[in-house]
Amino acid sequence: MSPNPPGSPVSPGSTPATRSAHVPVLLREVLQVLELAPGLTVVDGTLGGGGHSRAILQRIGPTGRLIALDRDARMVDLSRPRIAGSNVHVIHAPYSHLPRVLADLALGPVDRILLDLGWCSDQLADGERGFSFQVNSPLDLRYDSTTGQPASKLLETVTEEQLTQIISEFGEDHLARQHARRMVAFRQKQPLQTTFDLVSAITGQPAPWRGTGPDSRHPATQVFQALRIFVNQELEQLHEALNGVCDSCLKPHGILAVLSFHSLEDRMVKQAFRDPNRWETLLPKPLSASPAEQRLNPRSRTALLRAARKKPSPPGPLPSTDLPAVP
Repeated sequence: MSPNPPGSPVSPGSTPATRSAHVPVLLREVLQVLELAPGLTVVDGTLGGGGHSRAILQRIGPTGRLIALDRDARMVDLSRPRIAGSNVHVIHAPYSHLPRVLADLALGPVDRILLDLGWCSDQLADGERGFSFQVNSPLDLRYDSTTGQPASKLLETVTEEQLTQIISEFGEDHLARQHARRMVAFRQKQPLQTTFDLVSAITGQPAPWRGTGPDSRHPATQVFQALRIFVNQELEQLHEALNGVCDSCLKPHGILAVLSFHSLEDRMVKQAFRDPNRWETLLPKPLSASPAEQRLNPRSRTALLRAARKKPSPPGPLPSTDLPAVP
């Protein structure tokens, strides 16, 4: 199925029949911090499996309005029937395009915005784009296949030094140089075209790799994270949202809540919310998942929830969120 162009609504007829494997992270805490009430207009900037959106709809009721975005057309197709309704707009677009989306819908600023920056379990289960290193698939890693280039294409030409910087900056991996050296040596023999190629290059062993215990981390985890972030320009998207998009699209006294899953994202959100002229922080410290939730949903272990209320009439220029340099 070809993805819809970014910014276009998805028709009900394009919906797959598969069920979601995704469990929304910190759902109770997200609903509480958003202070939802009937009649509010809410943006879920990262629809994913639709778990947060479904719960939001229950709180805002038929008099409220939900605008749900996702840059991954497959997630839009999968989740649209779960939240269908006359007061729901499901749009294939990244959250950085929110101003254009609201303009196309003839809507002004909204009451609440939620950004869940993590990947969806349904994306991990998708064996065609390389999100899981336990399944051999093309090394694509793009959320939106209509934009950018796949990771395998990037790895054809990137230098060892550039690769070291990407893994170090976006994967925060202290073995970045070693991984880069092994990947470059591997591609001299054969191209890095699949997930198993990349795993084999990093571990020196045939894929798939098996850990020694339930909590053992795959040695390629941070490399995959780094390549995914780089290929999808995830930090640039977040930087754009924090430096104008959410500010311009949110009503005064509206609330922005952000779920991050690694320190790069959380640091940017924390720095943005430090601006006392624009934001009133609602949480003295970020909320994390309870031990019970972490046991039931392991991907929640690194989740951090921050939220802030927009102050009216913010003066002066927007602050920088220290976007890391890229090669």
